[in-house]
Amino acid sequence: MRRSCLSVIIFHLLFVFSQSSAAQTDSLRQTMMNPIVITGTGTYHRAENAPVVVKVITAKELQDAQASSLQDALSRLTSTITTQTNGMGTFVNFNGVSDDYIVILENGKRISGDDRWNRISLDNVKRIEIFSGAASALYGSDAIAGVINIITEDSKAPVAASSATKVMNNGRMDQDINVDVNAGSVSSQTSYTYHQADNWQVNHYQEFDEDGTKVLKLTGRPMSAGFQSQHISEKLEWRIDDQWSAYVRGSYYDYTTDRPQTASYFTSKKQTDGTYKYTAKQAYTYDLHHRSYTYGGGTRWSPNSRTFLYLDVYSDNFESKYDYWQTDAKEGYEETRKRTHYVNETLRGIFRLADWNKLSAGTELVQESLNSESDNIDFETTNSYNLFAQDELKIVQGLEAVVGARLTLNDHFGTAFTPNAGLFFHVGDFRLRGSYAGGYRTPTLSQLYATDQAKTTSRYTLHNKDLKPERNHFFNLNAEYGNAWMSVSVSGFMNKIRDMINYRTMTTAEIDNDAALKSLRDDDGWKTIRRRDNIDRATLRGVSASVKFLLPYGFTLGGGYTFTDSEAETQTLNTKTQQYEVTKTPVDKSVKHVASMMASWDKSWRNYHLNITLNGHLQGERYSSTYGYADGYGQWDLTTRHSIKMRHYTLEPGLGVENIFNQRDNAYWNSNFSTTTPGRSFIASLRMKY
Repeated sequence: MRRSCLSVIIFHLLFVFSQSSAAQTDSLRQTMMNPIVITGTGTYHRAENAPVVVKVITAKELQDAQASSLQDALSRLTSTITTQTNGMGTFVNFNGVSDDYIVILENGKRISGDDRWNRISLDNVKRIEIFSGAASALYGSDAIAGVINIITEDSKAPVAASSATKVMNNGRMDQDINVDVNAGSVSSQTSYTYHQADNWQVNHYQEFDEDGTKVLKLTGRPMSAGFQSQHISEKLEWRIDDQWSAYVRGSYYDYTTDRPQTASYFTSKKQTDGTYKYTAKQAYTYDLHHRSYTYGGGTRWSPNSRTFLYLDVYSDNFESKYDYWQTDAKEGYEETRKRTHYVNETLRGIFRLADWNKLSAGTELVQESLNSESDNIDFETTNSYNLFAQDELKIVQGLEAVVGARLTLNDHFGTAFTPNAGLFFHVGDFRLRGSYAGGYRTPTLSQLYATDQAKTTSRYTLHNKDLKPERNHFFNLNAEYGNAWMSVSVSGFMNKIRDMINYRTMTTAEIDNDAALKSLRDDDGWKTIRRRDNIDRATLRGVSASVKFLLPYGFTLGGGYTFTDSEAETQTLNTKTQQYEVTKTPVDKSVKHVASMMASWDKSWRNYHLNITLNGHLQGERYSSTYGYADGYGQWDLTTRHSIKMRHYTLEPGLGVENIFNQRDNAYWNSNFSTTTPGRSFIASLRMKY
């Protein structure tokens, strides 16, 4: 009898909890469990009703984690993305492949240029949408691994301003300022971002091998190079009436490294008597200086409730220079490493042809140019002309389909056709999605025309105007269950990439039969001569799972795990036999196991709100085609955010600890570092909103 009463009481409590939980978390669920998404289809859907799988990082998650950059946020808050930092910048890996195969959008507009990751003010981000899979049908070249779309905040208040400051160990500082003004039909959005960091090193030694004996020498080269960067952007919009609106926008970005000018390193050479001679050399002779500016505009016209037309023009202009400061020949001289010019002109429309049929279609013109002193490129251009369409169909109740294609005509590579198709089945809280997409990536102008000379290794790299586009086939199957307080998602994918571009070493016979190549070897003394070619292929298979729970008393739990099995086939020249051999390795910079975890607690007392968040990022060994495997590592971060609401202001001070357990990679310099974190760091931040 007691057991029966107890069972009834427990059942009643669970029922009450489920009802009250649903009521209390409904608004939170809309933003965290079921947000609006647009990436992958180009049309708006609630995430649970979207025919394709889109992972969303919300503004609350970004603010709770107190991430410093877009890359930092992606690696902390997802299990599909890892990052690697060195003196040349930060490199992102998405489901096993590099960021060369990722398209980055801001409010649906493509961001170009080498510094595209660093131009986003996280303080003004409403959400980040992550689409995993080939998406060339909608987004064109480079969309082989996926698409990341940053959706920014659009305040409707007459005046809204915010300032976010964050300081950490090793001279790290982030400052974001955003001001939105709405005056009748005109609105203005202004943002300014400043970042800086000092140089740091965990292990100050480089290692040499003297016939089996390890010898260590001090080096001044940092693990992470210091830098300063600034970015300012402006957008003006006119809402002419309910049917018409127009906008113009522009931005300027400046980034400079601050590498140690007195740093040195050693080279070693074995002498005739068997001893080794070590020579100290100046490590750096220049800083990297990047600048970019963008401008553009567009208009939106909706003649009726079923037709939406958009015209957008965007230009991205990037310049990277070597700023020499300590050589006799080039002191005070800036050499242009790269100067690129990118223009995108898109006319597209969304047409609700029927209640069961929604068509997105348009045309796109992309123009690119490049010149480089260091790579001996005077001025080269390429243009591509595109037609694209994607149709969303409701077949029967609970079953929908997506079918699309893009036709591209490129000056250099002719015609390309990339299709995609997907099915979406849903019943109750259960959803099942399956899709196929073809993708392509045209060779960059640098790959087509750059000539590299590495004197320290006596290696000469030729350009290749006959390169072909890289292509892939991406298959994805997803099962998802979600309700008012939980979401569980599991995806399996396979990505087959062909005609990948890599360096091919020229054979002795090829060099002997070409007078120009023979002169490079015999007269100029280049020991290795190579060129870029479509010689690689890769197959990646993986499983990705994620969970999120909205629990009572303000608790939120979440996490994800991604397993990626990758295999790259590369043609390598055997210098003894002068025959090419196919070697099979993991894909460069790929990680087989990655997991992310999050636990958060929110509590409000009148005008005061407290958030405490614990984030964890765990990853296995990362493969490098140059250095082999880097060890796996784990990092845990604890942050607190305090919101104090006043009449017109909100103050949000924050304190936290990054890398709680002081995990560091103390490998010797010039290793494949698993992580470049300097160790345990303390965070202090202050965000003010008006």
